[in-house]
Amino acid sequence: MRRILAALALCTAATGALAAPPASTQREITQLFDALDHSGCRFNRNGSWYDAHKARAHLQDKYDYLLRRDAIHSTDDFIDLAASKSSMTGRAYFVQCPGTTEVPSATWFRRLLAGLRAKH
Repeated sequence: MRRILAALALCTAATGALAAPPASTQREITQLFDALDHSGCRFNRNGSWYDAHKARAHLQDKYDYLLRRDAIHSTDDFIDLAASKSSMTGRAYFVQCPGTTEVPSATWFRRLLAGLRAKH
Protein backbone atom coordinates (compact mmCIF):
# COMPACT_ATOMS: atom_id res chain seq x y z
CA MET A 1 0.00 0.00 0.00
CA ARG A 2 2.85 2.40 0.81
CA ARG A 3 4.41 1.77 -2.59
CA ILE A 4 1.13 2.57 -4.32
CA LEU A 5 0.73 5.78 -2.33
CA ALA A 6 4.33 6.74 -3.06
CA ALA A 7 3.81 6.12 -6.79
CA LEU A 8 0.64 8.23 -6.74
CA ALA A 9 2.47 11.01 -4.93
CA LEU A 10 5.23 10.99 -7.58
CA CYS A 11 2.65 11.12 -10.39
CA THR A 12 0.85 13.99 -8.73
CA ALA A 13 4.11 15.88 -8.21
CA ALA A 14 5.14 15.34 -11.84
CA THR A 15 1.75 16.51 -13.11
CA GLY A 16 1.83 19.56 -10.85
CA ALA A 17 5.22 20.56 -12.25
CA LEU A 18 3.55 21.86 -15.40
CA ALA A 19 2.46 25.33 -14.47
CA ALA A 20 0.27 27.56 -16.56
CA PRO A 21 1.71 30.95 -17.46
CA PRO A 22 0.77 33.82 -15.15
CA ALA A 23 -2.74 35.22 -15.60
CA SER A 24 -1.33 38.44 -17.07
CA THR A 25 0.51 36.43 -19.73
CA GLN A 26 -2.58 34.38 -20.54
CA ARG A 27 -4.59 37.60 -20.87
CA GLU A 28 -2.03 39.21 -23.20
CA ILE A 29 -1.83 36.13 -25.42
CA THR A 30 -5.62 35.96 -25.64
CA GLN A 31 -5.65 39.64 -26.63
CA LEU A 32 -3.02 38.97 -29.32
CA PHE A 33 -5.09 36.07 -30.68
CA ASP A 34 -8.24 38.21 -30.70
CA ALA A 35 -6.47 41.11 -32.40
CA LEU A 36 -5.12 38.81 -35.11
CA ASP A 37 -8.49 37.16 -35.60
CA HIS A 38 -10.23 40.54 -36.09
CA SER A 39 -7.42 42.28 -37.98
CA GLY A 40 -8.36 41.49 -41.56
CA CYS A 41 -4.67 40.78 -42.13
CA ARG A 42 -3.13 37.93 -44.07
CA PHE A 43 -0.58 35.58 -42.53
CA ASN A 44 2.25 33.99 -44.49
CA ARG A 45 3.41 30.61 -43.33
CA ASN A 46 5.98 28.65 -45.32
CA GLY A 47 5.30 30.63 -48.49
CA SER A 48 1.50 30.41 -48.44
CA TRP A 49 -0.94 33.11 -47.37
CA TYR A 50 -3.74 32.37 -44.92
CA ASP A 51 -6.55 34.50 -43.58
CA ALA A 52 -6.43 35.68 -39.99
CA HIS A 53 -8.86 33.00 -38.77
CA LYS A 54 -6.71 30.15 -40.12
CA ALA A 55 -3.59 31.83 -38.78
CA ARG A 56 -5.14 32.07 -35.34
CA ALA A 57 -6.14 28.40 -35.41
CA HIS A 58 -2.61 27.36 -36.41
CA LEU A 59 -0.98 29.52 -33.73
CA GLN A 60 -3.47 28.28 -31.14
CA ASP A 61 -2.45 24.71 -31.92
CA LYS A 62 1.23 25.62 -31.54
CA TYR A 63 0.51 27.49 -28.30
CA ASP A 64 -1.43 24.54 -26.86
CA TYR A 65 1.39 22.17 -27.81
CA LEU A 66 3.98 24.39 -26.11
CA LEU A 67 1.79 24.77 -23.01
CA ARG A 68 1.66 20.99 -22.65
CA ARG A 69 5.46 21.02 -22.68
CA ASP A 70 5.64 23.86 -20.13
CA ALA A 71 7.53 26.03 -22.64
CA ILE A 72 5.45 29.21 -22.39
CA HIS A 73 6.17 31.38 -19.34
CA SER A 74 5.75 34.83 -20.86
CA THR A 75 4.10 36.56 -23.79
CA ASP A 76 7.56 36.93 -25.31
CA ASP A 77 7.92 33.13 -25.18
CA PHE A 78 4.69 32.85 -27.15
CA ILE A 79 5.93 35.30 -29.78
CA ASP A 80 9.39 33.72 -30.00
CA LEU A 81 8.36 30.07 -29.92
CA ALA A 82 4.95 30.00 -31.61
CA ALA A 83 4.19 33.18 -33.55
CA SER A 84 7.48 34.06 -35.28
CA LYS A 85 8.51 31.14 -37.44
CA SER A 86 7.75 27.62 -38.50
CA SER A 87 9.01 25.01 -36.09
CA MET A 88 9.23 22.57 -39.00
CA THR A 89 11.15 24.66 -41.57
CA GLY A 90 12.52 27.55 -39.50
CA ARG A 91 11.10 30.01 -42.04
CA ALA A 92 9.84 33.30 -40.62
CA TYR A 93 6.13 34.08 -40.64
CA PHE A 94 4.88 37.37 -42.10
CA VAL A 95 1.77 39.49 -41.61
CA GLN A 96 0.32 41.79 -44.23
CA CYS A 97 -2.60 44.03 -43.31
CA PRO A 98 -4.77 45.91 -45.81
CA GLY A 99 -2.94 48.90 -47.26
CA THR A 100 0.42 48.00 -45.70
CA THR A 101 3.52 46.07 -46.69
CA GLU A 102 4.22 42.72 -45.10
CA VAL A 103 6.28 42.62 -41.91
CA PRO A 104 7.75 39.73 -39.96
CA SER A 105 5.07 38.39 -37.64
CA ALA A 106 7.39 38.83 -34.65
CA THR A 107 7.53 42.55 -35.41
CA TRP A 108 3.75 42.72 -35.87
CA PHE A 109 3.03 40.89 -32.59
CA ARG A 110 5.61 42.91 -30.62
CA ARG A 111 4.13 46.20 -31.84
CA LEU A 112 0.67 44.98 -30.94
CA LEU A 113 1.87 43.84 -27.51
CA ALA A 114 3.54 47.20 -26.87
CA GLY A 115 0.23 48.92 -27.67
CA LEU A 116 -1.70 46.62 -25.35
CA ARG A 117 0.75 47.23 -22.53
CA ALA A 118 0.68 50.99 -23.07
CA LYS A 119 -3.10 50.94 -22.52
CA HIS A 120 -2.65 49.26 -19.15
